Order: sequence, then structure tokens, then C-alpha cells
Amino acid sequence: MLDRFLYYCVAIPWSVMPLWMIYRLSDLFYFVIRFIIPYRREVVVKNITNSFPDKHPEYYKIITQRFYRYFANMFAESVKNLTISEKNLRKRLKVRNPEIMQELYDEGRDVLLLSSHYNNWEFLINGQSLLFDFQAVGIGMPLSNKFWDKKLNERRERFGMKVVNAQNYKEVLSTLQDKPTATLILNDQSPGKNENCYWTTFLGQETAFYFGAEILANQNNAAVVNATIHRVKKGYYEIELFPITKEPRNEEYGFITGTYVKLLEKDIIDNPEFWLWSHKRWKKGVPENLDEIKAEHKARFMEKFRS
Repeated sequence: MLDRFLYYCVAIPWSVMPLWMIYRLSDLFYFVIRFIIPYRREVVVKNITNSFPDKHPEYYKIITQRFYRYFANMFAESVKNLTISEKNLRKRLKVRNPEIMQELYDEGRDVLLLSSHYNNWEFLINGQSLLFDFQAVGIGMPLSNKFWDKKLNERRERFGMKVVNAQNYKEVLSTLQDKPTATLILNDQSPGKNENCYWTTFLGQETAFYFGAEILANQNNAAVVNATIHRVKKGYYEIELFPITKEPRNEEYGFITGTYVKLLEKDIIDNPEFWLWSHKRWKKGVPENLDEIKAEHKARFMEKFRS
């Protein structure tokens, strides 16, 4: 009952307000999560400090303050995203170099679109089908709250995106054959079992990444494109595309994931406040037998896709 009340009586009424008004509410939200009830402050500070160990303490304060401001604005934009019109979304989200995706569409290629929790990823989820001719697909883990999971996915799908569960995406993708698909994967989340991860150095730390995108690219011979979301000004974003590979089966083990990691790392270093530092990205400890895990992971990949 509470979930329904919050959705229909709070979230949706707020969402239909002009964005500038929601920003005013987010100013209060910013004050609360930073000063009254600090939201994951220990996680935020630890992540920033460990990622930039050589910086002056004043730098950490500045980036932390800017992150919370960004997070509050992101909250406002996510609320607006629930009911934003197609016209308004098209105005706020554009692509710098759309020809990269258009060329792949004209060739009839399926594409994996890799992005991250950097700037407004919710606008990208909602607007992907408006930006490209492909059938838009989004792979993710379902929320534990079934009501909010259903409602948020309904909102995300209203312009043509197809949201699928990470555990059944293969079945869904096999049914989408009317036109090429562009499958969006936010690849910077903390993955599961150590033995299934791709381990690499990221922001100076040994870090585990999901490897599913690389496996899916090799299984389906799908082209892979990185999508970085740049903030133009408050509430307005541009997507910059970078083609990682058109021939995944010709690439070395780890090339796709490794290239994605380097691109993400550069974006974060350039503008660190726009990444989701509150996420427990490094909650997974580095295993003692890391070298063994890396070797076995590579061996399994090579046996499956290169033998």
C-alpha cells in the first residue's frame, strides 16, 4: 500500500511539474542527504579517496560536494523522467556522432551499447529508441521490490525500449528479429562470483567487472559501441559514441571489456563528480588466488570462443 501511495501520490505528481520546480525540491533533498542524513557518506569518501590517493584533502571535499549536488540533480531528473514527453526528452538528450550507429544499422548489425552510471543514464534508457533506429533493449537485474520494478520498467519502455532480465535476456533477444537490436548494458556495476569476473586495474585499484558483454558479443557476433554521456548544462546531455569493435571474434581476450574500462576511467578522471560514487563498487575483496582466477577465466573463454 505504501509503495502505491508513494508512486501515485508523490512520484507521479512531482514528475508532471516543470523540471525547474523539481530542481527546487532537489535543493532540499541535497541538503538532507549531505548534512542531515548523509547518504552513504563513508562509501562516497572512501571511493573518491582510494581512486585519487595523491590528491590534496581539499580536493576530496570539493569532489564530494559536487557529487552530492550532481546526485540531487540526478534525482530530480529521474523523477521527471517518469512522465517526460518525447519532445522534451529529444530536446534534452542528443547524439554528437549518430552516424556510427546508423552505419551499423544500415549493415543490419546487432549492437551492444556499453555505458555506465555516469551523468544521466536514465535519460539514455528512456530515450535510446528515440535516438537510434534499432530495436532498443536494456539488460538489468530486477529490483527486489516487484511493484517498483514493474512501474519503473513500464515507464522506461513507453518510447520503445524493451527491458529484459539479466537471467532471461537470451530468450528475449532471440524473439526480436524484425530489425537489428541495440542492447544497452551499464557495465560498471559490481559483479557476482569471482571466477566469472574480468579483473583489471581501474582507478589504481584491482577491480572486478562483468564479462557478460564480451561473451554476448562473441556469441552473437555483435558490434560493440561505447556511449559516454556528457553534461552540456543542467538538464541537457550529449552522447558521444566510440566504436570498440565490429568484429568481436577477431579480438583478443578482454579487448572489449578492457577498452570499455579505459574509456570509463578517462571520463571519470576528466569529470569525477558525475560518476556514481555512492555505489559500493569495490565491496568485492581481491581474492588471494587472483592470478589463478585470471588464468582460468581466460582459458575458459579461449576454449569456448577461440578453439
